[in-house]
Amino acid sequence: MSDDLLLSDRAEGVLTLTLNAPPAHPLSLAMIRALRAAIDAAASDPEARVILLHGPGRVFCAGHDLKEIKAHRADPDDGRAYLETLFAECGAMMMALAQSPRPTIALAEGVATAGGLQLLAACDMAFVTPAMRACLPGVSNGGFCSTPAVSVSRKIPRGPLMELALSGEMFDAVWCQSHGLVNRILPPEDLLPEVRAFARTLATRHAPAIALGKRTLDAHLAQPLDQAYAAATEAMLTHFMDPERVARDKAR
Repeated sequence: MSDDLLLSDRAEGVLTLTLNAPPAHPLSLAMIRALRAAIDAAASDPEARVILLHGPGRVFCAGHDLKEIKAHRADPDDGRAYLETLFAECGAMMMALAQSPRPTIALAEGVATAGGLQLLAACDMAFVTPAMRACLPGVSNGGFCSTPAVSVSRKIPRGPLMELALSGEMFDAVWCQSHGLVNRILPPEDLLPEVRAFARTLATRHAPAIALGKRTLDAHLAQPLDQAYAAATEAMLTHFMDPERVARDKAR
């Protein structure tokens, strides 16, 4: 898959996607395209019921490939066309991940910075080790992590978000968990086995209900309370009238 930039393994309903461009696993255009293809394929694969996204090592993902960006500064347009393509395709990949009908879980043993933190935050959940760190360093380079902040802002309140985005500093796993960016902090030796066991449990759930539930939840979070209840009520009717649910209830 894209010269092994992204490794794929599927077992017991769990699809594990492993970033494979050590040590930083940067989001090159090729990596973005490999991720998008894998996420899209999983959405229609009945055997891929949960997605684990793993960036192994000291760096989960360091964000955009700055060497690749620098190389395109030699283009006649100083790299503008390349950057337009890069950011458009990255945004589309992040949206596909965030809106996947499958539960998505990030596993991070190390640093998630800039677009790497965006990638982690785009997942439904994140499980990390105590060595995990988070950073939005754009301000330190004369810019601002505007697109990474889109994913992160969906997970944490404005105050902590602005602390991340304006300071450019590194924040530890405990800080990330306290503000809702991380679900669990696990010992390094427990990270993969515990998350895989959790994912296998999720894979036993009724996939159509999960997909509808995720879609409804995402929609009603942005709606007024009355509209949220109306949308959720319609989804509940669909859940309870699902033919499998009806048949199971009648058999009891």
